[in-house]
Amino acid sequence: MKTSVDDLLLHHEISQFIYREARFQDNHEYDAWEALWTDDGIYWIPANGEAGDPENEMSIIYDNRSRIALRVRQFHTGKRYSQSPRSPLRRVISNIEILENDGTNLLVTANAIVFEAHARGDTLWGARNEYRLRREDGSLRMAGKKVVLTNNEKALFSMAFLI
Repeated sequence: MKTSVDDLLLHHEISQFIYREARFQDNHEYDAWEALWTDDGIYWIPANGEAGDPENEMSIIYDNRSRIALRVRQFHTGKRYSQSPRSPLRRVISNIEILENDGTNLLVTANAIVFEAHARGDTLWGARNEYRLRREDGSLRMAGKKVVLTNNEKALFSMAFLI
């Protein structure tokens, strides 16, 4: 399969978008992170494996756009004691792959390792992220993000930050 220059440019644009999202999360820049979402965005972290339907199965997080905004506002209250002081975070993103592209909507996957340093100890989270990206006003935005944690079948520490 031959890759065109347009394909390479799109992959680069998507990669830069995902890296920017990771930086916003690592630096606790949640207003900037929130601005990456579409108005109908859905953020989902299934519990107990890949899960099929978040409406019928347990989730760690299953937030619509207004719940994402509420979560960000809660960070600004200063009353998120499990994140006081905020955990230093670093993400490593790899294996970014475009699975579908209809010209406006994209389905993209990437692997992620999240390192959290916390008073209770260091935690390493492995995940496969699935992004539904949409071009709005010439820019990519997240219409959906699904984070499938590699070790989500085990007891999980509080993820008081947004994974």
